[in-house]
Amino acid sequence: MVLVIAEHQNGKFKKAAYEAVTFGAQVAATLGVSCKALVLGDVENAENLGKSGASEVLCVHGVNVFNDEVFASVITDVATRQNARLIVLNHSSNGKAVLGRVAIRWDASSVSSVQSLQIVDGKINVHRPAYSGKAVAVVELSGDRSVISLMSNAVQPVIDGGIAPVVKLEVEIPTSVVIIREERREEGRVPLPEAELVVSAGRGVKDPSNWGIIEDLANALGATTACSRPVADSDWRPHHEHVGQTGIAISPNLYIAIGISGAIQHLAGVNNSKVIVVINKDQEAPFFKAADYGVLGDLFDVVPKLTEAVLRFKNGLDS
Repeated sequence: MVLVIAEHQNGKFKKAAYEAVTFGAQVAATLGVSCKALVLGDVENAENLGKSGASEVLCVHGVNVFNDEVFASVITDVATRQNARLIVLNHSSNGKAVLGRVAIRWDASSVSSVQSLQIVDGKINVHRPAYSGKAVAVVELSGDRSVISLMSNAVQPVIDGGIAPVVKLEVEIPTSVVIIREERREEGRVPLPEAELVVSAGRGVKDPSNWGIIEDLANALGATTACSRPVADSDWRPHHEHVGQTGIAISPNLYIAIGISGAIQHLAGVNNSKVIVVINKDQEAPFFKAADYGVLGDLFDVVPKLTEAVLRFKNGLDS
């Protein structure tokens, strides 16, 4: 059996939850086994995970605040009871926090940041980025138990199936040595790891007071904003917007890099983007070599015109 951990926030499933269940259902079909989803905490419409392929939704209440120690214990308990072969997590901050703990508790092999999976002679081979995204590593999962974390946007979620039966599980919730007093979350735009559209900028904006043109483009596109490390280190933008090797690794459908040179450390965190658009006035900027589309020009001229064009298109003023 394939057990998928379905993440949610404020009682609603994240898009990544449907991606993980879709992926788990596809793997389960190949293995000839069932796919079940595990929901930790209270959530609305749990049965809807059946639309992505879950044959059953297992719910454990009483764990609404994330705690990696508690979550790992509960996940391991349920996986053992259900005789699971594979556990699928999202490659989110929560997923990365519990991946190792679950693997150790469950005595399982583990691989993070998985992009795809193949079954070869009954064995599970997973594909993940290597060498800062310059290559793809194929890893064979050994043993009878495995835990993986799935990259965001690695699969297109399917939401056209039927509803699944919901089963409430009684699981012992351990007492953690860590007490969480308060949990604060950024509200508003889609979090970077889940964003499909990202508008990012670097030191080319020259001053934080100029960031408004970046926000205007992001708002027009319905995108999430990001930045390079120097921008975050200079406190122009909050550190949770820093993407790159030492920041957040993302894989959106569209990544627009504005005034970013494209150092290898930055590319390592964004080169899994489906489409990369670079706007820079320096024709020698390394980012142009990695771009699908490049605009050579001053961002202060190009970005406002691009924003205007997007708004005209959305308002039906351009054919």
